[in-house]
Amino acid sequence: MTTGSQHTGRWILLLAALFGALVAVALGTYARVHTPTGRPLALFIGFTSMSPMKAWLAAAAAVLAVIQLLSALWMWGRLPGAGQAPSWLSQSHRWTGTSAFLLTLPVAYHCLWSLGFSTFDVRTTVHSFAGCAFYGAFATKMLVLRARNVPSWALPLAGGVLFVTLIAAWATASLWYFTQPGVPLR
Repeated sequence: MTTGSQHTGRWILLLAALFGALVAVALGTYARVHTPTGRPLALFIGFTSMSPMKAWLAAAAAVLAVIQLLSALWMWGRLPGAGQAPSWLSQSHRWTGTSAFLLTLPVAYHCLWSLGFSTFDVRTTVHSFAGCAFYGAFATKMLVLRARNVPSWALPLAGGVLFVTLIAAWATASLWYFTQPGVPLR
């Protein structure tokens, strides 16, 4: 039998997931109906064009996402052979997550504003969906993280979806970019 707090926690989880879905759909809708400008944003120092800048920022976010996954597994006692997580790990987990998210913002801004929602081939379609889903998954995870009485599996699931969507967006753009012959690396 479920208790009142379990029932409330499930409703909170459902509302968090719905909010995340709305974020993803809103971003996708904006990117689809907005007329892409085709103009790049301001470049960060050291990059000669937008594509390598975005590829490197996304790659750094993906590396931090892997660190996030490993630190989460360690904190939850699911990293084989790692022993008990040190006290500093939770703070490190927060900072790597925040840094990964911040690194994605200029990439997403340029994608949404300058390029729009692309569907001209399978790779760009998957990338567009994954990019929008990442921000929806982020919103959901942040709400689940702060919620009380949600099922114990909710936070790991939200974190896993967040990780998968980021890696899918990275693989269909940054990794793809780095594997193309003759592209500038900076």
